[in-house]
Amino acid sequence: MRVRRSHERGHANHGWLDSHHTFSFANYYDPDHMGFRTLRVINDDRVLGGAGFGKHPHRDMEIISYVVEGALEHKDSMGNGSLIRPGDVQLMRAGTGITHSEYNHSPTDTVRFLQIWITPDQNGLTPGYEQKFFGDERRGTLRLVASPDGADDAVQIHQNVTMYASILEDGQSVTHEPANGRHTWLQIVRGNVTVEGVALGEGDGASFSDASPITIQSDGDGELILFDLA
Repeated sequence: MRVRRSHERGHANHGWLDSHHTFSFANYYDPDHMGFRTLRVINDDRVLGGAGFGKHPHRDMEIISYVVEGALEHKDSMGNGSLIRPGDVQLMRAGTGITHSEYNHSPTDTVRFLQIWITPDQNGLTPGYEQKFFGDERRGTLRLVASPDGADDAVQIHQNVTMYASILEDGQSVTHEPANGRHTWLQIVRGNVTVEGVALGEGDGASFSDASPITIQSDGDGELILFDLA
């Protein structure tokens, strides 16, 4: 178990955007934290009311948006337009190239969301878009929200990665059992948990690279996402 503490992350405050980078991103460069397996980016973004990211391009990346608070307004060059709210998981396949914009839907309230980038299993894919709502299905369990085959109504990702989301009440626990040769990244979204006797709080991450079961117990209400990677 290797812990990545919240305060160790890269940080950029642009006034309208307050962003913490688990891995190297934009002007933040740390050769020891370039990603984990095919997980390339976890940005914890807070955007002020009425502000957002104007139209900009992406290619050859699987991009997941996970809203924690507020609502994020999305538009893209494929003709998609949507609101992403807590409980939603949005997957945008950049593939051969797309442009999109993301704005805080509220003129006054801050929106907080995690933007996650995963390198695809091949370049030059046809761009694609999915958005699914999981809500209370995440409570007290590790709910599969993204997978290569779209099992259990998860969004379908072009990489050998499964992503789970969980909301835990005080004292509840969940256990993940990785298969031999698999790797795990755990990201604490909110609250506090204990893993293998180690306390983790909001913004903390931890990586695991063996096949031992990983039990996560909440200390108070908690929310987390977990990635199982090749």
